[in-house]
Amino acid sequence: MLRGFYGAGAGMITQQRHSEMLNNNLANAQTPGYKGDNASIRSFPEMLMQAENVGAAPGGRNELIGSMNTGTYMQERTPNFAQGDTRQTENNTDMAIVQGDVPVNEEGNSGALFFNVANEDGDLRYTRNGSFAVDGEGFLTTAQGNYVLDDAGDEIFVNNEEFTVDAGGNVFDDDGEELATIDISFAAAPEDLVKEGDGLLAVPEDEDALPTAIGDDDINYDINQGFVEESNVDLMRTMSDMMESMRIFEANQTVLQAYDQSMERAVNDVGRLQ
Repeated sequence: MLRGFYGAGAGMITQQRHSEMLNNNLANAQTPGYKGDNASIRSFPEMLMQAENVGAAPGGRNELIGSMNTGTYMQERTPNFAQGDTRQTENNTDMAIVQGDVPVNEEGNSGALFFNVANEDGDLRYTRNGSFAVDGEGFLTTAQGNYVLDDAGDEIFVNNEEFTVDAGGNVFDDDGEELATIDISFAAAPEDLVKEGDGLLAVPEDEDALPTAIGDDDINYDINQGFVEESNVDLMRTMSDMMESMRIFEANQTVLQAYDQSMERAVNDVGRLQ
């Protein structure tokens, strides 16, 4: 009976974590460039059950009863880096990476492209959120004030003027003079990147920075000015998954309550026999 407690409890914890992930996806469904997470739910290893000393004779034989499942757990949450739809905003500070052909990694998954930005500590970070702005000093920044970086790793100064960006990420002022080239980095295994909030991603500790995609003939992309990439969260599917997760949670809760009532009756019966 105690094993039933553990199995039902594990199922409830799994679905609670799954629901938290789905809620986070929903909360960011309108965030430009947001990549939704997918859950990997697994079962604990099965255990073989056997009955010992079966039979009337002393030292009877052991008989195999069968396997027993000991519950489930959420193994990991993996970001889905599929391209999101682009939406026109006609704001010249908005930019969207439209990903073309890129190399495929050993797992058969396509890599992903990112804007390079500097976080508040000046460390290199990556983002797909191209909803940019120009700060009071004339530098191109993210909505949170992080500087967008060029192919030299420097901040991009546009001097609060109208500017244009071509498909290759080259930035020009009103006179057609080139100001900078927006750096784009390529991640062959984007699922290994670490989410830090505000749409920022970092490489794992002790790993090198992502290589640039500029000049790589195997990587094709366009930067569309006046557009933003929308979140790739599927609202209908996410809502459906949330309802399913809630039903599974409630089913495990019912099982747990049934075990609890059975245990209570067993304890009461033992008390009456004493």
